[in-house]
Amino acid sequence: MKVAIIGGGAAGFFAAITAKENYHDADVVIFEKAQKVLSKVKVSGGGRCNVTNGCNTIEELITAYPRGGRQLKKAFYTFSNYDAIKWFESRGVPLVTQSDNCVFPKSQDSQSIIDCFLRQCKKLGVRIETGKGVKNVIPQSDKLRINFRDDENNPQEFDKVIVTTGGSSNYASFRWIEDLGHKIEIPIPSLFTFNIQNNPITELMGIVVENTLVSLQGTKIKSEGPLLITHWGMSGPAILKLSSFGARILNEMNYTFNIQVNWTNEQNSEFVVEQLNAIVNQHPNKILSNIRPYNLSERLWLYLLKKNELPEQKKWCELGKKGVNKLANTLTNDTYSVKGKSTFREEFVTCGGVSLQSIDMNTMQSKTCKNLYFAGEVLDIDAITGGYNLQAAWTTGFIAGKLM
Repeated sequence: MKVAIIGGGAAGFFAAITAKENYHDADVVIFEKAQKVLSKVKVSGGGRCNVTNGCNTIEELITAYPRGGRQLKKAFYTFSNYDAIKWFESRGVPLVTQSDNCVFPKSQDSQSIIDCFLRQCKKLGVRIETGKGVKNVIPQSDKLRINFRDDENNPQEFDKVIVTTGGSSNYASFRWIEDLGHKIEIPIPSLFTFNIQNNPITELMGIVVENTLVSLQGTKIKSEGPLLITHWGMSGPAILKLSSFGARILNEMNYTFNIQVNWTNEQNSEFVVEQLNAIVNQHPNKILSNIRPYNLSERLWLYLLKKNELPEQKKWCELGKKGVNKLANTLTNDTYSVKGKSTFREEFVTCGGVSLQSIDMNTMQSKTCKNLYFAGEVLDIDAITGGYNLQAAWTTGFIAGKLM
């Protein structure tokens, strides 16, 4: 049996190794259009490669996927995050789980994952051909013919083909897949930071507020977690998560919108008023700059006071009801106008791709083209940061490789 993997990324290598382990006599080859394989794995997790997440249940796992979570539920029971951890550790890659449940190689180096894949391919006899861009796949009776871009006179036929070409913002790259009868969800960016122009908040660059609640004004979309203030606007897990869950609507808004930042992550604003009044009662003669509620950093607290036109030297007892309410409103409902987005590091995640309606999620096989399979980000599956996107690649790659 001849098996072709189109795409030398995370899902492609996982599918190829799984296929060869399950079908020892199969001739398995990975075709990669670039000169290097696993380039995205190399830069993922800031070069450390966040291989998966250590969350405890499948129910918790699927909540990290704005698109594809529900459809992946059964797949995760076939190959879960804990199966992925066992897979890597049993193949010589010790892993560590951080306090935030992100799982990394103990080496803290993505090269450990790359070396593992290359080592497994060499051991099993999986061939890797780089600089081999695929033009299209054409069904030929019970086989599939692959036509190559730079070698059109030498097509090759395979019994099975697994497409793992990754996410792309270029709709044209999905055209040949669409021509085979698959529905394509328009690819748009996900996981990006927010540009907030000409706003003094950017002067606080480098400040991280660990527990915020960020909402997209005019919608029910919200996220919580750490927020990082940058020289261009805002980033951090809370912002990236919001960009992921709001990817489609933010695209429709042309990336011009308002966000509301709750610096306290306390959704009951009356409780925040009570907390401020407690400070007034306990420390009436203290000046505002000396007592910072909710452990806010000094720079952020002084910025919020200035925003409310409250002098730093003003005493807490001089705030009055109006001043307390004004501060409470800013702490829980601080509004910023966003104009534009910035890519998150060198990592690029797309919302969109091959519609899951076109795929049998039990096998990852196409519903319209026999013996053609899909895995990884080429599918309309994407997640928030924390190892979830790679986990989807491992799971779908495993199923496509094993059940073909």
